[in-house]
Amino acid sequence: MTDKSIFDQMQEIGKTARDAAAKLALANTDKKNKALLAMAASLRKNQDKILAANAQDMKAGQDKGLASAMLDRLLLTEERIEAMARGIEAIAAFKDPIGDVMDEWSVPSGLKISRVRVPLGVIGIIYESRPNVTADAGALCLKAGNAAILRGGSESFHSSRAIHACLIEGLKAAGLPETSISLVPTTDREAVGILLRDMGAFVDVIIPRGGRSLIERVQADARVPVMGHLEGICHVYIHESADLDKAVAVTVNAKLRRPGICGAAETLLIDEAALGSHLGPILDALIEGGCEILGDAEICALDSRVKPATDDDWYTEYLDKIISVKAVSGIEDAMEHIRTYGSGHTESIITEDGAAADTFLSKVDSAIVMHNASTQFADGGEFGMGAEIGIATGKLHARGPVGAAELTSYKYQVRGDGTTRP
Repeated sequence: MTDKSIFDQMQEIGKTARDAAAKLALANTDKKNKALLAMAASLRKNQDKILAANAQDMKAGQDKGLASAMLDRLLLTEERIEAMARGIEAIAAFKDPIGDVMDEWSVPSGLKISRVRVPLGVIGIIYESRPNVTADAGALCLKAGNAAILRGGSESFHSSRAIHACLIEGLKAAGLPETSISLVPTTDREAVGILLRDMGAFVDVIIPRGGRSLIERVQADARVPVMGHLEGICHVYIHESADLDKAVAVTVNAKLRRPGICGAAETLLIDEAALGSHLGPILDALIEGGCEILGDAEICALDSRVKPATDDDWYTEYLDKIISVKAVSGIEDAMEHIRTYGSGHTESIITEDGAAADTFLSKVDSAIVMHNASTQFADGGEFGMGAEIGIATGKLHARGPVGAAELTSYKYQVRGDGTTRP
């Protein structure tokens, strides 16, 4: 911290980010990739420092009484640091979107027109206690030629600073501006308000990544465009023709692999025709994994281990080992439930009926719809996009995993030969 006010610090961050963005827009692919590879190497080299910083955050989180799922999101291990490094290397290996000719054509006037990808400019990213987002977001913005202003959650403050230092080391190694990736240097919430309301001269778009309260604040207060990432109220629907082994395996993985991520299933829908054959084995596997089950009246009547669900449960992103279960009368009833209670994130149907799968995939209006696959595959890395900043649940600009290509805009390049308009 300096003697400058938070407002002055944020304005300076914005100005230097804008200057850096102008240079990044012209940086070639080799230079950006050199920085990315140096960042990955720095993460590995500074693993002990990152783990020590994370230990500080973990202790503070435990003292604060953070839920186990939140602590899991906050935790860094050698394996997770290695995964961050590999993710950055994957971004380096990915095709550079900048300069990509999206379309080109000629018109009767003789003009030749091209639509070409360009950076968005300066991206403000506000996220909660997942320190790996610092690496993913910084690297993806750089690959797409954007400057980034990162504001991580207060719970991950020390971890994010240690990771950010590695990103700066990578920028230095490639001769790119250190201000290409800035980390807000305070946990004071005033900095978020300034970023949202008072930096329109510097910031082109805000990307929030977190719970409903964060998203709602950003959408209410931001005076620049927002790329929405709402909560992940994800559904798994067991169709009457579902294979039992697939239904059990996918449901357990979708809920319990990592309950604290946005792609974790929060609601299980089961066809009434499949209750007798599928409900028991699925609940057995979930309960064996430590999952609490909340159900509607029909589910509660069939299994005494199930606690009654309230209407609020269908709207709830638990991010924990809890799932709500509802019996539905068929695919139309399942899709109506998703329309009513879903957040537009990710939904999966488990079925051996190809026509039912096609109906679900075409009619469910969520960013990601799946057939016979775990909702935990809702991830840019799993989609072959390198890493991601988040899953956009809105419908403007980007939808689904937000990778490097989604962090671009485009411009039209028009070529003539002394051409004039009559």
